[in-house]
Amino acid sequence: MSSLSTPATSGPEPILLLLDPMARQTDGESVRIAKDVLCGGTDVKVAYPESPSELDRVLSHRGRRRPVVIGSDLALQRVLQALHRHRELGADPVGMVPVGRAEDLATARALGVPGEPVRAARAVLTGAPRTFDLLVDDGGGVALAGVRITGAGTRRMGGRSGGWRSLWAKLAAAEQGNALTAEAVDHSPRVRVEADGRLLADVHRPVRLVQLSLRCGRGVVGGGDGGPIGAVDGAEDGGAITGVNGAITGPNGAINGVGGGGKGAAHAPADGAGVLEVVVRASGALVRARAASVSVVGRGFGYEADGHQVGPVRARTWTVHPGSWGLLLPAA
Repeated sequence: MSSLSTPATSGPEPILLLLDPMARQTDGESVRIAKDVLCGGTDVKVAYPESPSELDRVLSHRGRRRPVVIGSDLALQRVLQALHRHRELGADPVGMVPVGRAEDLATARALGVPGEPVRAARAVLTGAPRTFDLLVDDGGGVALAGVRITGAGTRRMGGRSGGWRSLWAKLAAAEQGNALTAEAVDHSPRVRVEADGRLLADVHRPVRLVQLSLRCGRGVVGGGDGGPIGAVDGAEDGGAITGVNGAITGPNGAINGVGGGGKGAAHAPADGAGVLEVVVRASGALVRARAASVSVVGRGFGYEADGHQVGPVRARTWTVHPGSWGLLLPAA
């Protein structure tokens, strides 16, 4: 890892600028422009962390500098994960200048980060913080947008090859999995899904999709290629579709041992704060629910966090941390 600093100036808070190594390879000109704008507006220390341990080290020695990421959604996710690990997530809002392929920046767009490097850098210098929920799992991982488990197992969104991910991002993703091998993944997962302690699906029937999506002020962040929450593709095989807070049901009432009434329903606050939108799809049935915490147990399954592979694991619990982190966005 290398770093450099610019002389101190009066004005905005000093910055620790974290450059994803892949951002320089993907669009070096945008990186240069963003650096020039930031260095012209405040005191900047630039770091190039190439592993999770280096990222931890530079964050722990940043002093009063505000973390700012130049890179992809994944780079921002890893910085938030490290700050969460250090219990410093809410200490300061973070900034982001998105640089990368369009499909690698979908979450940044949904959060309201300007896509043009000069506007994004100026938002870091003069913008206002806005707080967002974060999805935290019991393995130490975080997700800004959501999580997906599919019947096809884990896959990389957008057809990216391994060369498009930085070394420290790869290692950070690997840390979230356990000792299960890739062969242990159930590609037609039979999993038990509970939302706030209420049963949504059990191991008796394989699921095609489990999707957890965080909400932001304008709706659901992310959602992947499974469609937005609230959009129903229709139930195959004549199965019924339940509404929000409903239990998963089929043509004859109940499946997987879950009743069609209140016992199987998942309950959560009515507004969007601190709430996950949950979708569970099985053959002939679909359930949508809202919850603050979701647990999944199976013999071995992989999943995508913000579109990036994690696992395989045998059990995972995701919990919403409401308003736990701040992002600098253009002032209204």
